[in-house]
Amino acid sequence: MSWSANNIILGLIARQEKPLGCKTCAIVQKISVCIALIRKTWPDERKITRLEAFARVKLRMSDEAAPSRPPGAAMLLSKSIGKTIIAAALLRTAAHAQAALTWEQVKEKFEAANPTLKAAQSSIDESRAGEVTAYLRPNPDFGFSVDGTQLTPYRGVYRPFAGTEFTPNVSYLHERAHKRELRRDAAKESTAISESTYSDQERTLLFNLRSAFVQTLQAKAVLENAQQNLAYWDRELDVNRARFKAGDLAQADLERLELQRAQFVSDYQNALVNLRTSKIQLRMLLNETTPLEQFDVRGPYEFSEKLAPLDEFHNIALETRPDLKAAMQNVDLAKVNHQLAVANGSTDPTFSLWWSHNPSFNNPFDYNTVGGSVSIPLRIFDRNQGEKARTQIDVGKNEQLRDAAQAQVFSDVDSAYVTLESTLNLLRPYRDTYLALAISQRDKLAFSYQHGGASLLDYLDAEKSYRDTRLAYLNLIGSYLSAAAQLNLAVGREVLQ
Repeated sequence: MSWSANNIILGLIARQEKPLGCKTCAIVQKISVCIALIRKTWPDERKITRLEAFARVKLRMSDEAAPSRPPGAAMLLSKSIGKTIIAAALLRTAAHAQAALTWEQVKEKFEAANPTLKAAQSSIDESRAGEVTAYLRPNPDFGFSVDGTQLTPYRGVYRPFAGTEFTPNVSYLHERAHKRELRRDAAKESTAISESTYSDQERTLLFNLRSAFVQTLQAKAVLENAQQNLAYWDRELDVNRARFKAGDLAQADLERLELQRAQFVSDYQNALVNLRTSKIQLRMLLNETTPLEQFDVRGPYEFSEKLAPLDEFHNIALETRPDLKAAMQNVDLAKVNHQLAVANGSTDPTFSLWWSHNPSFNNPFDYNTVGGSVSIPLRIFDRNQGEKARTQIDVGKNEQLRDAAQAQVFSDVDSAYVTLESTLNLLRPYRDTYLALAISQRDKLAFSYQHGGASLLDYLDAEKSYRDTRLAYLNLIGSYLSAAAQLNLAVGREVLQ
């Protein structure tokens, strides 16, 4: 059973022959604090015991060398022990931390673990199983009949089984007009539609995943910006506090500057909450159980000015949109179903074959006989007229739905393209002009204010203008990435990152 850090340190203190000096007590206190911090994040008791043993040896060496130790050695020993223990804790924390996930890694984890996609995949397997059932042949029928058994005596003679006839028979329904092949084709078309529907559902879910990923990157960028703004303002406060101590700044102005820090702290806290909320949403889509502190993503948070012509995106969408493909496949399925309805209106003969034992025929020597028959239904009243008409109407309906789906594809691509183009038009002046102007104005007014050339109100307005401009630029990049994800959704595959 391992000792706790406090017990070790108290025991070391109790075994001292001389009272501990202040420097040795400081060493003991630092070791106790370090081990207590490790214990919160490092539950491995055996490894903590090793660290405690190391600390015990170091303290013993410190006590033995106390008479000859030069001044300041206790402090050096304290730093050595503290660095060693803290380094071990950091290594342990780094081992437990999960590397930040890229977009490709996030997508792979999503496709492998998302329960909604797994459930949708089952519908494809079910449809493939239906293909087997659709192509099955009709089973033959087997019958066995007994006839000719005498019930009552006739003219004083009673031989009940002398004339009994045994007749086993086999019959088989022969399907004409390629009914079985048409059923198979219809089942295959249904499987193809299931696959396209699955791809369309995956497309929508990947858009939601990409939106959550972009939202997380945006929250990280906003948080980093809030940290930079807070650090900048703290530096400005240090400069103005020095001015106040030197009598170069009024106390009222310094208090207003101190109060302005509350806005920076508020921005930082809001950005922190938004980041955690975005991570929770993304982690839910991945069906991930990693602790939130260890879950992180990474990726480029920037925009690209390269944008292909609109017609190119139209052509890609016509080739890859799974919902459009499903609409076209529905037309093919409707045509196959119409062909099957026509085929079902044809007659299917039933062939029968039997063998008779001891038949009662006119031939006294026909003790074993064979026979056969063909049965053909007369389709006088029912020729499947209603189903033929219904499937013909269904073909026209699905053709109209296909045209509507194609129009929707063009509309989606056009809307996403216009949104992306508009966002790029807003981003370019921010990157080329507005950001530099906002930084320049803030720095100039800060310098002027510190040298008495500008008012406090002008300086605060310049600082707020910079924060608003920088935040608007970051949000515009997020809007660009979201618009790119929307264009990917409209096209049907990733054409922009």
